[in-house]
Amino acid sequence: MTLRAHDELRNLTFDIGFQKHPKGSVLVGFGNTRVLCSASVQPGAPRWKVAQDVPGGWVTSEYYMLPGSTNSRKSRPSGGKVDSRGVEIQRLIGRSLRAVVDMEAIGPNSIYVDCDVIDADGGTRCASITGGAVALYQALRTLKDEGEIDIIPMTEMIAAVSVGIKNGEVILDLDYALDSTVDVDMNIVMTESGKLVEVQGTAEEQAFTRDQMNQMLDLAEKGIKEIIAAQKKALGI
Repeated sequence: MTLRAHDELRNLTFDIGFQKHPKGSVLVGFGNTRVLCSASVQPGAPRWKVAQDVPGGWVTSEYYMLPGSTNSRKSRPSGGKVDSRGVEIQRLIGRSLRAVVDMEAIGPNSIYVDCDVIDADGGTRCASITGGAVALYQALRTLKDEGEIDIIPMTEMIAAVSVGIKNGEVILDLDYALDSTVDVDMNIVMTESGKLVEVQGTAEEQAFTRDQMNQMLDLAEKGIKEIIAAQKKALGI
């Protein structure tokens, strides 16, 4: 655990263009948590959109933790087994990214945002959403540069961060050591304009008040503004 102020983010890094083949990719780091996010484009809208004659394309996500991403090896899903936690997280990532994309403007394309956790030290879903947004923006910018679409149809940036309460103090951006000991933990997904996409909060040891929840939301908003500023700087926008 890094010693830092209660309202301070972990060291945040974006290694843009980390992979050669996807339209967009980034290795995002929140402290010791590192996630490889890539955005791959496949021509054609999903079958359900075509069947329902719904115009435009789709953005979806997959999330996996590599076997060596945690202290003890994490087995790969196999034999029809379902990683329920992973499914929940990838649905969250997809919902978050779709909230800031004009689906009609991406044309009949399907964009797959893959988030693979290389090192897990708390906040992997928040890092995945944050990095996924960067990879997605790159992919959309590439499509526009290649003449496949007319505009970059991302209405605004989006990011996520964790917050928690420990011994009555609200703390921003929990690493694993903090996440496993806090009384309350919460994940917040928010757009650049301050709109909430998802709020996931759980009391671990004791219930929390509405006032404490507002404090956590305020601190998360502060952190997300800083994260989005870093996203935009990395993207050069």
